[in-house]
Amino acid sequence: MRVQQNGSSSTSVMEMELEPVYMSSPPLDHDTKVHMSARGPSRPASSKHSGPTSFDQETNSLPPPNMVAEVAQRWNYPRKNIPRVASCFWSFTVMGSNDAAYGPLIPYIQAHYSLTYVVVSLIFLSPFVGYTAAAFLNNFIHLKLGQRGVAILCSGCHLVAYIIIAVHPPYPVLVISFMLAGFGNGICDAGWNAWIGNMARANELLGILHGLYGAGAVLSPLIATTMITKANLPWYAFYYLMIGMAALEVVVSVSCFWTATGREYRESLAKHSDSSKGSLKEALLKNPGARVTWLCALFLLGYVGLEVALGGWIVEFMIQVRKGAPFASGMTATGFWLGLTIGRFVLGFITPKIGEKLAITIYLPVTMGLELLFWLVPQFYVSAVAVGLQGFFIGPLFPAAIVAMSKLLPRHLHVGAIGFAAAFGGSGAAVLPFAVGAIAQAKGVQVLQPIILALLGVILIFWIGLPRMDKKRE
Repeated sequence: MRVQQNGSSSTSVMEMELEPVYMSSPPLDHDTKVHMSARGPSRPASSKHSGPTSFDQETNSLPPPNMVAEVAQRWNYPRKNIPRVASCFWSFTVMGSNDAAYGPLIPYIQAHYSLTYVVVSLIFLSPFVGYTAAAFLNNFIHLKLGQRGVAILCSGCHLVAYIIIAVHPPYPVLVISFMLAGFGNGICDAGWNAWIGNMARANELLGILHGLYGAGAVLSPLIATTMITKANLPWYAFYYLMIGMAALEVVVSVSCFWTATGREYRESLAKHSDSSKGSLKEALLKNPGARVTWLCALFLLGYVGLEVALGGWIVEFMIQVRKGAPFASGMTATGFWLGLTIGRFVLGFITPKIGEKLAITIYLPVTMGLELLFWLVPQFYVSAVAVGLQGFFIGPLFPAAIVAMSKLLPRHLHVGAIGFAAAFGGSGAAVLPFAVGAIAQAKGVQVLQPIILALLGVILIFWIGLPRMDKKRE
């Protein structure tokens, strides 16, 4: 009520304005608030007052339009995403072929250069330098060069590294070339995981992305083993094939992402933050984001390490400990990567239905049981089946960690944090297989099994330490 003078009498009148926005209204639930914020502020339809009110003043304090949530990108929206996603799929196929080739090639590289286990294990350790550099440079590359820079560096490093390896230079040069390949892998891992992890139905897309990594990893040992044992070709002949794959990657990736410049990335970042710079420092040092970033980075470090250690040393283990023939032992590596690939495709659709946190908490103990079977039953065929099933259940671990980060972290930290975790985790492919090789030199290759079992237990602890997450609204 407002009392106002009307002529010579005082009357109490109720105006339609009557500070109407201060009248109590039912509390809004979360979904209604999100819906109203997406539509933007509105004025009462019946108001005839044209001057400023306290309602106008309140709306002035709302976030600017560029802070309003936008529709998540899909693999086919906008249309340019279709060839771009396809090029990412190819890059991961090349990465899988690169990583899985170590296992079947190690015995022949060791014989070619007359190396010990420790020295030949530098092949695993050398990409660590590249992965570490990629972890810290990924955010800078995005800001300055955009996804175009990611495409150029990733595919270019692959091509140059494979050309060097194919001419089988002195061993120290070979190690340096693996560092270069590791940098390309790290940039690719960081950039494409962060981008696709923000799309609608990210679990399924990342399952396919990493499934194609697994597909490359299935074909690589099969082709390399066949070329060496059946066609009697030298070990480095396999890299002639890798040169062709990397050359195609250069053409496809660079052409698809040519317009994705640093300026475009900075403008997209500004839509989700007050700043056009996603701070890696904030993601690593400022809670609560730092907790998620480091737990996922350590989880991926352990996961990738055990994946490549198991896939890389399984051939030597089956030859030395299970007394298998060279070709049959090489096929166990193929079985492991095949299980990993099928697991990513199949479990990638099951994981989001039961929730990432619960799903991985189930998959890891099952894998530990299979590892015990592999270790304690000294039969060649039992070991071959057990290692293939291990691959199946650990397949969705990497995609699930990326999706978890996209749910738990604010959007402006995604590229920096996810990129760091993916590249830092990828360095596990270098450090842990090298450690296995160093221990195997002193104790024998049978140390592979207790090391893998211990790593499975450690990453389970890291995963349980993550905050609880809700199902993402697509």
